[in-house]
Amino acid sequence: MSEIGEGNEQVVLQQIGLRYVSCNDKGYCRVAEGKHFRYLDHKGNEISNETVLKRIQTLVLPPAWTDVWICANANGHLQATGVDVRGRKQYRYHAKWTSIRSEKKFTDLHVFGAKLPLLKKAVLKDLRKRSLSREKVCAVAVSVMQKTSFRAGNSIYQKTNGSYGLTTLKNKHVKQISTNKLFFKFVGKKGVVQQTYLQEKTLIKMLLKVKDLPGQRIFQYVDDEGEIRALESGDINGYLKEVMGINASCKSFRTWNACLMALKFLIAQPVPVTVAERKKNVLAVIDQVAAVLGNTRAVTRSHYIHPSILEAYENAELNSWIGRMKKKETDLDTRNLEKKLLQILKAKI
Repeated sequence: MSEIGEGNEQVVLQQIGLRYVSCNDKGYCRVAEGKHFRYLDHKGNEISNETVLKRIQTLVLPPAWTDVWICANANGHLQATGVDVRGRKQYRYHAKWTSIRSEKKFTDLHVFGAKLPLLKKAVLKDLRKRSLSREKVCAVAVSVMQKTSFRAGNSIYQKTNGSYGLTTLKNKHVKQISTNKLFFKFVGKKGVVQQTYLQEKTLIKMLLKVKDLPGQRIFQYVDDEGEIRALESGDINGYLKEVMGINASCKSFRTWNACLMALKFLIAQPVPVTVAERKKNVLAVIDQVAAVLGNTRAVTRSHYIHPSILEAYENAELNSWIGRMKKKETDLDTRNLEKKLLQILKAKI
């Protein structure tokens, strides 16, 4: 099957039996009637076809959505849109299209891992810079993200939901325990409280220098005119794309970290004897990764841990590697995990 990319969406859609549609196409609308809804076609006629109504019900569109558009074609890649209570446009895609996009995300992860040495080299170079330029502060932020797997953060979410991420963290969210230990505590996405320690003396020293800039936000930089600017998630995404030469993002980094954590936690699990024990260990590992990311088990499994890792473990394909790693578990190098992860990803391309 062709990969999703610029200009070839139509080809992929044809291969999976879907057609490209737009919310500007003729479709159905939703009209409130008491506690219930009626659905009308583009001519204003009420829809009574049971098959169509059943499809609409399976989309589970939130009652609070307004300006709802529903695709008239059951095979449309986009099935519905609407505006939520915060005025944001939301989308419901066909299950097949969602699955393909998810597969592409994991395919791109191999490219991210292959380009990671370029990022590490650029970060080391930018960390040596004396001024607190955008590049240096981006390098500090990326280094913290690598250690903590924090979300990038978004000013809109911070203002509307009171939730924070890396770039929106304030000085009150971090406490210095010692010269080589910082403690972060803040409310993350969906109200989940994040509590994480950072233990790396050199990085902490750099982070504290950034934190000392005037202002409530931790991550700020000094621009070419000497003005202090808040670092945004777009700055970090732009930095990743520039130094890696690919369409990388903070989400790519969290996904990569989640996969590394999964491998590390699998090594720490008791050696399984039965299939049931393997499945039990897999669930335990997913829960461990979810706790670090601040996500649910379902979200972590479907969006962050590459399925090939868990499949390989359940099929006992990682036995010999895990056995070797257990012997060096106390001083396990991240490079061992990265090398194995790339091997797993390459095998599935």
